Amino acid sequence: MKAILLAGGKGTRLRPLTLHTPKPVVPIFDRAFLHYQIDQLKQVPEIDEVILSLNYQPRRIEDVFGDGTGTGVRLRYVVEPAPLGTGGAIRYAAQHVTDTIVVFNGDVMSSVDVNAVVNFHRERKAKATIVLTPVDNPTAYGLVETESDGRVRRFLEKPNPDEITCDTINAGIYVLEPDTFDRIPKDVSYSIERAYFPSLIEKHDMFVAYIDRGYWIDIGTPEKYIQVHHDMFDGKFSGGVFATADRTQPIVSPEARIDDGVTLVAPCFIDAGVHVKGGARIGPYSVLGRSVLVEEGADVENTIVWPNTRIGQGAVVHGPIIGRNCHIGRNAVMKSAAVIGDKTQLTDYTTL
Repeated sequence: MKAILLAGGKGTRLRPLTLHTPKPVVPIFDRAFLHYQIDQLKQVPEIDEVILSLNYQPRRIEDVFGDGTGTGVRLRYVVEPAPLGTGGAIRYAAQHVTDTIVVFNGDVMSSVDVNAVVNFHRERKAKATIVLTPVDNPTAYGLVETESDGRVRRFLEKPNPDEITCDTINAGIYVLEPDTFDRIPKDVSYSIERAYFPSLIEKHDMFVAYIDRGYWIDIGTPEKYIQVHHDMFDGKFSGGVFATADRTQPIVSPEARIDDGVTLVAPCFIDAGVHVKGGARIGPYSVLGRSVLVEEGADVENTIVWPNTRIGQGAVVHGPIIGRNCHIGRNAVMKSAAVIGDKTQLTDYTTL
């Protein structure tokens, strides 16, 4: 059995962070995002290969994951010759695959039990199963209506308030049978959501919904990227280091260096190679990536700092996301949810 991760998007909503870092390898604490999806797929013992469908900066993704050694599953890379949309990408990646396929959109984190979804798909003898998740404000999404027996009735794109009939949206997780892929045209951009799924409804194929009311988030915006870190700090989602860590205490790598006189306020996370100098304060909801340097007297709070960035003496940094290899100058003040791209230099005493 195979799984396909649709990891070809450019991550435009996360720019400038994704100019040099494709969204699938954007760090969530100390791990590339796709690690969390791979962990989920490992719930299904039958899955013997995960296919990464790539388009944007594929080499950078392959550099992170290699052949899958360390992930516990064999990885294979398929690079689209041109952007093919979600449906076209699935057909292209699934060439020569004849068994049931699990598909994940490359921007969702979820606690769904994938094994349970596969079993449900087989019990219903479905051609396709879509995972749905409830949301508080359905007007921002496309609703998916279902019949009483669980079959999918219709898709409704970004409904007006008076059109809302349910609260379930597409969670971006599917179980599909490849014998339906002949309806997806070859080598053209084709949407699984807007074309393939409606075709299943029109042809009265067995197309069912699995409704999951557990954790779900689309990490594709800075606001959601920050939220997933907060949610993991708060215990709403578990994975990676948080599978075993004590959230009530600062989480500090044994390979980090914390000088005397540093104040650490939980929840916070400090990765390997970080050096925090005396008098600095690392406040709640702070994430310091690998080899970050925080100099004397700096105050960091509610901030995500990517690897190899330096925060200068006396700087006050509350709220932003800071990319790789940045330099925040001495006594600079940043108190906003700004998004700072890689290699940014913020001069001494600058206030944002």
